[in-house]
Amino acid sequence: MQSLLILGRQPALGLAELESLYGAGKIRAVGDKVAVADVDPCLLTFDRLGGSVKFCRILTTLDTVDWKSIEKFLAQVSPGHSERMPEGKMRLGLSAVGMNVDIKQLAATALTLKKAIKKTGRNVRVIPNNSLELNTAQVLHNGLTKETGWELVLIRDGDKTIIAQTVKVQDIESYTRRDRERPKRDTKVGMLPPKLAQIIINLAVGELPEDKLESICDIPAGRPIPRKLLGKTILDPFCGTGVSLQEATLMGYDAYGTDLERRMTDYSAANLDWLKKLYGFDEKEQLETGDATTHQWRQFDFVASETYLGRPFTSPPDSETLARNIADCNLILKKFLQNIHGQAKPGTRFCLAVPAWQIKQNQFKFLPLIDQISDLGYNRVSFEHVRDNQLIYYRPDQIVARQLLVITRK
Repeated sequence: MQSLLILGRQPALGLAELESLYGAGKIRAVGDKVAVADVDPCLLTFDRLGGSVKFCRILTTLDTVDWKSIEKFLAQVSPGHSERMPEGKMRLGLSAVGMNVDIKQLAATALTLKKAIKKTGRNVRVIPNNSLELNTAQVLHNGLTKETGWELVLIRDGDKTIIAQTVKVQDIESYTRRDRERPKRDTKVGMLPPKLAQIIINLAVGELPEDKLESICDIPAGRPIPRKLLGKTILDPFCGTGVSLQEATLMGYDAYGTDLERRMTDYSAANLDWLKKLYGFDEKEQLETGDATTHQWRQFDFVASETYLGRPFTSPPDSETLARNIADCNLILKKFLQNIHGQAKPGTRFCLAVPAWQIKQNQFKFLPLIDQISDLGYNRVSFEHVRDNQLIYYRPDQIVARQLLVITRK
């Protein structure tokens, strides 16, 4: 049983996330924006995935990439599909990924399908494309994942075409609420997006046992997972305002956060109280004030954190300022890794969002400690489908990026 996922703005992060959770052998990349997972759809916990924006069911695969042939096939099968849908006006959307087609051709195909379906006596409304792919907001706003909605996603796979139907899309309203409506926010310490926090957590946790997946797959979307089902503690030693802690809590983990500033742990506590009221649950978290370079933590199973990112820059710094900033960040993170090494069990897995500096378009300077990670007592985790230098979260105009460093304690 296969599931198809459309990856987010930075596809490499979503691909690494899937590989981390389900294993490299169960994941296949299709082009640079799509992944096919050889995972029972019931066990693919889509709401826990920060790096995938659409979850699709594969309907069929055609041995052609010729658009006219694809259109002819769809015109033949669409009326039969519409007759099996509940009564009501049908909403139809098309998305093309990697296909040799333009928006005008896509719109023409949609009208062809509309005419074929209308011959059965059914009314159809076509959702217009502003680009080759309908975005998440369009799918949600037009109800394309509801009973009378149908988004067909056409994906080029070498010399074949995968035809899939969108089943779920990311709950962008929930992400926005958890990001912008938290009572305590601080732009000076950075704003970790909840989607990225989910990715960091999933990269830290690694592959989930199937019995654990089975235990959480029946929990309704948007509901927190009871902690007793997973029974693991995630530590964030640089917790800030608690974004990683809130996402870990919703994903079924015990949240354990520390920060150098008491103000930050107070903010985290307030935000977690708000989250618990919002979702209607009552779980206890651990929060402590402490310097990550010297603090002594209690028991934890994984470490998932956006670490110290250094000074924010709104314009490119001069070489001396940049070098000084890199040295400061490197020293703090090196001391942290040395401190926690003796407290972590061998094999403990970490995912740390560490700073990288974009000095030119898509060219980065990295922390020196990245090349010294083995000497510090850690092994770097590499991925089969993604290169190490692709695990960077950034915007094109952003100077301070986040490099996702996945390591295990030797």
